[in-house]
Amino acid sequence: MKITDILGFDREKKAFELYERETGTPDPFAPWRDADGKSEEEPPFPNSVREAYELFEKSFNTDKNKDLILRRFLAGGRRGALAVYMNGMADDTKVNDFILRPLMTFDGASISLDELLKKTVRIGEVRRESSVKNVFLAVMDGMTALFLDGEREAAILETHGYEKRGIDAPENEKVVTGAKESFTESLRTNITLVRRLIHERDLVVETELTGGGGNTRLAIVYRDGVTNEALIGEVKRRLARIKTGGILTSGMLGQMIEDDKNSPLPQILSTERPDRAASHVMQGSVCLLVEGSPFALLMPVTFFSLMSSPEDVYLRKPLGTMLRLVRYFGAAASVLLPGYFLSLALYHQGILSTEVLSTVMASRMMVFEPIGVEMLLLLFIFQLIREAGQRVPGNIGQAIGIIGGLVMGQAAVTAHLASPVVLIIVAASGLGNFCIPDYSTQLAASYLRIAVVIAAWLGGLLGIAAAVLAAACHIAGLKSFGVPFLAPFAPRTSRKRPIVLRGDIGMHERPEDMMNTSFDGRLEDGE
Repeated sequence: MKITDILGFDREKKAFELYERETGTPDPFAPWRDADGKSEEEPPFPNSVREAYELFEKSFNTDKNKDLILRRFLAGGRRGALAVYMNGMADDTKVNDFILRPLMTFDGASISLDELLKKTVRIGEVRRESSVKNVFLAVMDGMTALFLDGEREAAILETHGYEKRGIDAPENEKVVTGAKESFTESLRTNITLVRRLIHERDLVVETELTGGGGNTRLAIVYRDGVTNEALIGEVKRRLARIKTGGILTSGMLGQMIEDDKNSPLPQILSTERPDRAASHVMQGSVCLLVEGSPFALLMPVTFFSLMSSPEDVYLRKPLGTMLRLVRYFGAAASVLLPGYFLSLALYHQGILSTEVLSTVMASRMMVFEPIGVEMLLLLFIFQLIREAGQRVPGNIGQAIGIIGGLVMGQAAVTAHLASPVVLIIVAASGLGNFCIPDYSTQLAASYLRIAVVIAAWLGGLLGIAAAVLAAACHIAGLKSFGVPFLAPFAPRTSRKRPIVLRGDIGMHERPEDMMNTSFDGRLEDGE
């Protein structure tokens, strides 16, 4: 057996590729809904108001479930009608003033569903529906279903009226200069926040249901004619593949559709800022918004987009460049500093000066555990304090982080559980970790930091080099929806702007070339 067969170099790769130089129209993927070709059986549409009433009673267990309102009345005083809505999800004022009252007082020659919708119902968003399953979903979503005797269709009327949180400032992605708006748990509000920033006619928002029972409402946001059709099809294919009972958050959805689920690094960017989502959509990315989640999912992403902050573009070039350099330096120090110090203290004392070496030895004179155990213990305590500070609400969490770090650090030194030098190294590493803008990437850096510490404990600088090489190979092999994770650095694209340094704010004639957008093809054709 060849070594290439063992390592899998000749193995056929079946992962989705967003080829940078592909030409022509990509082949269509499987449709979003009913990807397996099977459709769920549903009851036939009721022929009368009585059958519709009995169908809802049986399907929603109205003897136990008192939230479902079934209002029978006579439309125009002559024809039987039924209004169905969910109490608390629908606005009672809209139902009473714009549906029930006009229908009951209607005086016309003929009473048909089409006639009532044209002349009587005073609701802006109205559609007809002949599928019982879709009627059920609309009622559970806050709509009102209207049935008439003898009609083979129901009218779905927009009567959303449930309470929702207002638009607040971002909690996790705060900036000094920049927008102060964040996404909310309302899907309609989140779509509006994106549309307020992107005033383009090619902006498309597809609202659909996903999950095993089709019980999660989400929206796919992209630019038609700009975003690569293969990317849109791949996102829909992965969504259609989801067969689970319920998706409550965007974090669950992201884990189900990302490429490498075992990698600590996220391949989907989760953001609570509408301006950041709009910026990526303008560049040809796809944005997913989930009902009930205040975060948007952006795909594909690269390592450099995870390390960028919305504040970079609000500052002038020298200040933005300085912030980026500090950010990358802090991230590198967070990962490498504890392991580097441990390797010097254990294996490479000759690199240290006599003064530094004597200081380290004096600080560890009364510490009884090995320095590797001491380093891992302090890293664990730091992570423990950080998690406790984030879970406690309000200013109490900040106080716990500050007081807990000071008290426990001083107590550990006094009890000879840790040395002051190692405590300083761990604190500096923790500060560097906070420089990383994305929370998931911060956690990934924490795991990598522990791996580097263990490698340094076992093999010194050679162990660090091996750990860094393994991590670099893993990162270089990652892809986010067909885009290499280290693009545009590896592989190199025709991008002219700096990767780490902040370039000039100029006219963007086209989106990023690594996205292989359809917009590039139009420019090459002279349009």
